[in-house]
Amino acid sequence: MSFAASPDERPSEPTTTDTQEVRMTNTQSLPLARAVGARSSHGHAADTQRSAEVLKVSTRSRPSAVAGAIAGVIRENGMAEVQSIGAGATNQAIKAVAIARSYLNEEGIDIVCIPSFIDVAIDDEERTAIRLLIERR
Repeated sequence: MSFAASPDERPSEPTTTDTQEVRMTNTQSLPLARAVGARSSHGHAADTQRSAEVLKVSTRSRPSAVAGAIAGVIRENGMAEVQSIGAGATNQAIKAVAIARSYLNEEGIDIVCIPSFIDVAIDDEERTAIRLLIERR
């Protein structure tokens, strides 16, 4: 699915149902316990304390729905974490961050995105995911 909208045709923020769908997308692929409490070999305790909720994105995720979830988590916690595996899922995640930025800019909130890699266990196999840490600037 491609997403293209002129500034006049921007999608509205999703409903609560859409947001719940985003948070539950691909939960079998990215186990929450592994993702939230995972520490890198450097052991950053601050990362573990700060990551309250992980939004998982798949190739089938709607960028506008993910953007609404990101914006809601940013408003509530000041930061959000998005995880994706593969080019298609990462493409949807990046589009969602751009859309969320426009949603939040209307409220005077500016965000930054810090990408990194994270190892996740899927069916007892290690996979590398893209982790996007989104914070208020």
